[in-house]
Parts: sequence; C-alpha cells; structure tokens
Amino acid sequence: MSKNPFGNMASLMKQAQAMQEQMTKIQEEAASKQVTGTAGGGIVTVTVTGGMQVVSVKIDPEVVKSGDVEMLQDLTVAATNEALRNAREMMANELKSLTGGLNIPGLL
Repeated sequence: MSKNPFGNMASLMKQAQAMQEQMTKIQEEAASKQVTGTAGGGIVTVTVTGGMQVVSVKIDPEVVKSGDVEMLQDLTVAATNEALRNAREMMANELKSLTGGLNIPGLL
C-alpha cells in the first residue's frame, strides 16, 4: 500500500495557514502597543505604535523658546527614528515565538 504523496503537502498547508493566522494575530496585537523614542536627553519624545504609526510628539517648551528650529527638527527626526527602530524591535521580539527565533527575511 503506497502513501498518498499529497498527504504531507496537505499537512504542510494546514501548518502554513495556522502560522499565517498566528502571525496576523501577533501583528494586530503589536499594532496596539506603543513604544517611544527620545532625543536630546528627553527634549523630544516620539511615541509610535507597533503598526509604525506616530501617535504623539512631545517637545520641551524651553527648546521652543530658544528659537533653534534646525536643532528641534534634527531632534524630532532622531526621536522618530529611534521610536520606529524600537517598534520594529518590539515586533521582531513578538514574532520570535512564532518563528522559533529564526530570522526570516522579509517577515518584518
């Protein structure tokens, strides 16, 4: 009696579908979490979601008074980049449970 060569394929497809569903759930949960990035010793703080959406920018009023717009712009960019980097890192950590720690290119 020979085995059905497609039996293993069906099992693999079910596993892939279950993994996709888990990944979608993890991504949805992470999208609701928030992380921050700061620059200038806390002069600028940017908060983003795991879905890479900026939800707030806080700027120390004293830096606004100084009138140094270029510095404020640079600090805002730096804080935003740090927040986004933190969000990607959070997402990668969330997905580690699904991938067993494997770094799968293109997953993030």
